[in-house]
Amino acid sequence: MRAGSPKKLITVKITAAAGNDDSAMTTAAYPVDPQLLGRYDRPGPRYTSYPTAPQFHTRFGAAAFCENALRSNDEPIPRALSLYVHVPFCLSPCFYCACTKVITRDRKRAAPYVRRLLKEAALIAPKFDQDREVVQLHLGGGTPNFLDCAEIGSLVEGLGRLFTFANAPARDFSIELDPRSVTPSDIAELARIGFNRASLGVQDFDPRVQEAVNRVQSVAETLAILDACRRHGMRSVNVDLIYGLPCQTLDGFAQTLDVLTAARPERLAIYSYAHMPTAFKAQTRIHSEDLPAPHEKVLLLQLAIEKLSQAGYRYIGMDHFALPFDDLARAQVQGSLHRNFMGYTTHAQADLIGLGVSAISHVGYSYSQNQRELALWESTIDSGRLPTARGMQMSADDVLRADLIQQLMCQGQIDIATLERRYGIEFKTYFAVDLQRLSALSRDDLVVQSADRIEVTQAGRLLLRVVAACFDHYLHQPCSGLSQIRRAH
Repeated sequence: MRAGSPKKLITVKITAAAGNDDSAMTTAAYPVDPQLLGRYDRPGPRYTSYPTAPQFHTRFGAAAFCENALRSNDEPIPRALSLYVHVPFCLSPCFYCACTKVITRDRKRAAPYVRRLLKEAALIAPKFDQDREVVQLHLGGGTPNFLDCAEIGSLVEGLGRLFTFANAPARDFSIELDPRSVTPSDIAELARIGFNRASLGVQDFDPRVQEAVNRVQSVAETLAILDACRRHGMRSVNVDLIYGLPCQTLDGFAQTLDVLTAARPERLAIYSYAHMPTAFKAQTRIHSEDLPAPHEKVLLLQLAIEKLSQAGYRYIGMDHFALPFDDLARAQVQGSLHRNFMGYTTHAQADLIGLGVSAISHVGYSYSQNQRELALWESTIDSGRLPTARGMQMSADDVLRADLIQQLMCQGQIDIATLERRYGIEFKTYFAVDLQRLSALSRDDLVVQSADRIEVTQAGRLLLRVVAACFDHYLHQPCSGLSQIRRAH
């Protein structure tokens, strides 16, 4: 750490990258420089993919997607499948949101959307061999529970007829829920349908913050849904929070964290709010003068780390925390943690199929994204065509860098020797320019380099995407930069 920097000890529990039991998980106290964190706190890719979505292009269309799907069946050992279903509808806008969404109170729009989802799935399913089991199904949004339980049941049943659902206990069927528009009896029905994981949006319980972002949500209704998930046998509940929101204070955020650590959801995601009103229209409703100052935002992050660590949560990576017995924490210890458009997952060896408006697929060595305009997606489906709007075929360099960035995001290190053997490269020569960019992070004690590996320090784990960005070939090209960064959904 640079001399003269103000330091504050924060106890963070970081899951070790080796071993196969909980003894590998240790608690480490380390100094954090608030000025350093603030300096690196800027908009950037979250690396749910590499290359990132801004690099997708319209030259890659439905024919290329189908070609990659068919080719993916040729693996000696069949790869499992993950299904992501995007439901764009929301009853009201949350001003911070950067997702692809349609604001409507017309519930009659749900049933036609489900029918088109199943029609899209029927176009795609024959491209994949039936012995490739679906080990993960995730409904995201928007607000998936804009659909009622009967519509969700019809969707899942229809997908089960088109694809082969795994029956293994380890399969993950998850759904994002808005606690304001779902009931405990709905949770019982969702569990009967087969969902065993849920993610609840909260952001902050402070009433002033909720008013400022147009998301008024009580503690009682949120905890009632969390409790219902447990009572009806869901294996894991995640709660989403955001720091850096308008009117947010340390005292208010502390109360939110205290409520949630007492409730003990298995996972929490603490996202950094990026204010980009020129890119996301809803954010124009947020007044910049109401946002915390940069140093105040860092203090909010520090507060979250301290409280979650004291409550027994382990820092997984990026913004994610999990209790030590959760599957994410175990997967990181075992080296099987993976990161994709659904965030962190335990299903590394699976091709991802995206269904619905704006959804992204990652099949073989390709990415593809559906049309982002609902009307265009609908008309394409109605004409019997796949709605692939853009994508890309990964180059050999893309595959190598994607592997490297996965190691960073999931394990906090780069195994140089393994990459050299796997790809036939001399690491220092191949990544000479990237290592020059990394040198500044080394001087700030965010990474430590040795002959056989690059390790992110404990303080650097808070800035994983900054480390990964050093190896992002596209981010450093002319005319590339933060203006290109957009959330995929």
